[in-house]
Amino acid sequence: MKAICYHNPRCGKSRLTLQLLQDHAIDVEVIEYLKTPPTAEVLDNLLLMLDMQPRELMRKNEAIYKDLSLGNTESDRLALIEIMITHPILIERPIVVVGNKAVIGRPPETVLTLL
Repeated sequence: MKAICYHNPRCGKSRLTLQLLQDHAIDVEVIEYLKTPPTAEVLDNLLLMLDMQPRELMRKNEAIYKDLSLGNTESDRLALIEIMITHPILIERPIVVVGNKAVIGRPPETVLTLL
């Protein structure tokens, strides 16, 4: 089994999720999304797999969320996806993908539903 983990090494939950996958001997492709943000197509696909709208995947406590007044905007799906690509810190983490299913590793044990 192969998994993709959109990971931020500075995030405790992300590190725990990655460790959990490794403890279960899962072959994990790690993508540090702050260094390599997903494309619009990839992010849109992740949202579909997560059954979420862009704003639901945003970290609302990030300063940039407040600075851009994202809670008060009527921006459409594509505009919000572009904002997340430009400011990947807004993307909730970690996101783990196995096949055509994805979950957010909060709590980390959530990823076990994919195994």
